[in-house]
Amino acid sequence: MTEHECRACRRQDGHIVLDLDDQPACDYFPTYDDSGPDPVYPLQMWLCAHCGLAQLLEDPTTPEEPKGAEPAALVAQAADAVARVTAAGLLPAGARVAEYGSPHGGSWLDNLAGQGLKPVDDGGEADVILDCFGMMHAADQAAALAERAGRLAPGGVLLLQFHSIETILRTGQWNALRHGHFAYYSATALAAMMDSLAATSRARLSPRTAWLFDLYGGTVLLAVQRDGEGRAADGTITALRDGEERAGVTRPAAYERLQRDVRARAEALHGWLAEMKASGKSVVGYGAASRAVALLRTAGVDADLLPAVADASPGKAGTRMPGTRIPVITPAALVDRAPDAVALFVSDLLAEVRAAYPQVEAAGGQWVDADALGIDR
Repeated sequence: MTEHECRACRRQDGHIVLDLDDQPACDYFPTYDDSGPDPVYPLQMWLCAHCGLAQLLEDPTTPEEPKGAEPAALVAQAADAVARVTAAGLLPAGARVAEYGSPHGGSWLDNLAGQGLKPVDDGGEADVILDCFGMMHAADQAAALAERAGRLAPGGVLLLQFHSIETILRTGQWNALRHGHFAYYSATALAAMMDSLAATSRARLSPRTAWLFDLYGGTVLLAVQRDGEGRAADGTITALRDGEERAGVTRPAAYERLQRDVRARAEALHGWLAEMKASGKSVVGYGAASRAVALLRTAGVDADLLPAVADASPGKAGTRMPGTRIPVITPAALVDRAPDAVALFVSDLLAEVRAAYPQVEAAGGQWVDADALGIDR
């Protein structure tokens, strides 16, 4: 393999800090009658020694993911975020707004329109640009940031929401690494990216404030202003970067525990499923999410231990989990099976699924957070 060039600063000095070996493309769900075998590809995280951006080393896959059902937790967080940013005076009525959304679905435009903002056509200049988990899907991070900065009016605000690499390290979320997700941000790395942008263009972006949310264990909404040299960042930015420094987000040694967590989580899941089967208890999964793909493959779990995974996305019904013979079924089919336990692969869905499918617990079943197995923090 040729030397990797950082997707943000173009430097070639860095380290592989997480290696999940060969994995199937987790955004391609084959139909159940497709016997495979599914192709597999290296899945590795590389940490730039210059700008500190954690990133996907390479991605030979082709994005084909069916749209997922938007979780209630994500909808609620979006409404909360818009309320907080409005209270901070960053969403003036009549401002022009553009949105870079995630390919997984979801939009804040209705919430923003409710505050009096007006959407602009694709490519048009905007006073407010929202990027909610969108930029991480760009292979060229420098170009993606430059595009957003180029559309931002002088004095305008860029709102970047991201799943923090500090969270990933702190909570052992190694399976957040996936094909198609090219960058794993920290406020520290984003500041370095903005400095690089200023050195190569007329667009100067400066972090101003940030908000923290519990979504995915720790999500950041960062407010960045264009050409706003007269305003200093507030204490939230300092606190964010201090926390990232303590976590070691730019130091390869901090990622060693994350690599150890891979085996611990995989062995814990396999062991629990094997114990349930040996005791005659039935288990079904819930949440055919991308993060479940690497976990199931690394754990060596197939349909003999996990006979099905339910998911609310209509586009995934009748498919199977990549790299396995585990079928994806509807939530109604899960309820009909009345399993003894449901392995939940997306922790944020717990309150939502318990409310939506009370029949599971009424029949004596329990919801088990698969993310909590094997991790003692």
